[in-house]
Amino acid sequence: MRWALVKVSLAVTVMVVLAFAVPLGLVVKELARDRAFADAERQAAQIRPALAITTDRDQLERAVASSQAGGDGRMAVHVPGNGAPHPGADTAPQDARDTPDTREPRGPHGAYDIGRSRALPRDVETARRGRSAVTSVPGGYALLQPTALSSGEFAVVEVYVPHRAVGNGVTTSWVILAAVGFGLIVGSVATADRLGLRLVRPAERLARAAGALGEGKLGVRVREDGPAELRSAAVAFNSMADKIVQLLSNERELAADLSHRLRTPLTVLRLNAASLGDGPAADQTRAAVAQLEREVDQLIRAAREQGERAERPTLGCDACEVIRDRMDFWSALAEDEGRTVRLAGVDAAVRVPVARPELVAALDAMLGNVFRHTPEGTAFAVDVHHSEDAVLVLVSDAGPGIPDPDAALRRGHGAGGPGSTGLGLDIVRRVAESTGGDVRIGRSVLGGTEVRVWLALDGSGPRHTPRRRRVRRRLSTARRRGREART
Repeated sequence: MRWALVKVSLAVTVMVVLAFAVPLGLVVKELARDRAFADAERQAAQIRPALAITTDRDQLERAVASSQAGGDGRMAVHVPGNGAPHPGADTAPQDARDTPDTREPRGPHGAYDIGRSRALPRDVETARRGRSAVTSVPGGYALLQPTALSSGEFAVVEVYVPHRAVGNGVTTSWVILAAVGFGLIVGSVATADRLGLRLVRPAERLARAAGALGEGKLGVRVREDGPAELRSAAVAFNSMADKIVQLLSNERELAADLSHRLRTPLTVLRLNAASLGDGPAADQTRAAVAQLEREVDQLIRAAREQGERAERPTLGCDACEVIRDRMDFWSALAEDEGRTVRLAGVDAAVRVPVARPELVAALDAMLGNVFRHTPEGTAFAVDVHHSEDAVLVLVSDAGPGIPDPDAALRRGHGAGGPGSTGLGLDIVRRVAESTGGDVRIGRSVLGGTEVRVWLALDGSGPRHTPRRRRVRRRLSTARRRGREART
């Protein structure tokens, strides 16, 4: 947005400067030309009184020499001839009359010129008809100004105007106009940049706050400044964030209240289990009730945290240790139902960026689905494969399978069958996606369902980068070798 405003301001200012500077430059050039020819007309007008009084050559020469243009050699006077002898010819001797005058050329019928003439003879003859003219000559222009004589004829005063006089001051004026235009453009761009910065900074803060809120930082707020529209957006964002915090708080309170209501039936169940007496079944029942009670207590504490877990970084846990612990719990129930259980790949310690309670909830959701949706006696297995970048947890069974795997991963749909809430696999999916991984459902080698949970160890990057695909191929090779070893 900032650079867009600068570009728009630059384009508009350049167009305005050109719209004014080009005509002004042409006007300055025309004014300089008019000034030069006006000065030439003024110089020519200084000779008119002398021509109106006399046509004597000596007096006209002195008049021309006394003028500025004549002193610079830029003026000439063309006096017409009338067929009469030159003044003083009657008293001059015949030899003197026949001797040519070497001071200036004589025209026909006694016409003569004073000064250096640059105009063509035909242009001078045209001006003798009483019409002023400006003609081009080498190095400039010649102004031909006719002046009426007492005899009724016209003498022509020629004033030479060089090119430098016509363009005097034009270059300087153009340079000043260019400097002023450049200054206006620079000032406009700088002003647009400052104004754009006032618009961009609040927008950037709003974008960063929206991203932080999307990452779960519920305490982020936006400073309400900038233009009126962005201030309104900041007020709306802060109000939305407060509403989200309030809604989450209400949801956690509701979850805590609902969990607390389970204490009464749990207490009754614990008392009934205590009265079962001795024996393996009674001990297992009491252990299960104690574990259930601990899980309910953990759920109540988690619901009361008000989102503090989202504000602090996840420390992670040892995935293999968690899997071994949960398999010890579920193996007792599997033994009672006659299920064959196999566990592989949990010997080494592998830390994943997932909190232990969340990973426990995901494993219990997958294993609980096996017990709820497969008949008693159905075998199941848990395999763990890991590399430098990811951990792959496979939970497979020999049950009937899931008819629609895509629908099972959508929240609220579930795997189908009685007792399915559709939330178990959604818990698994959210845990996997929190690391940058994913969850897929396929057909297992046991003939039933296989839930593949991908946990990324770096927790960043796209889900299908070339590096991620190489890791998937290595894990697939490890799985295939494990199947071949079991067969």
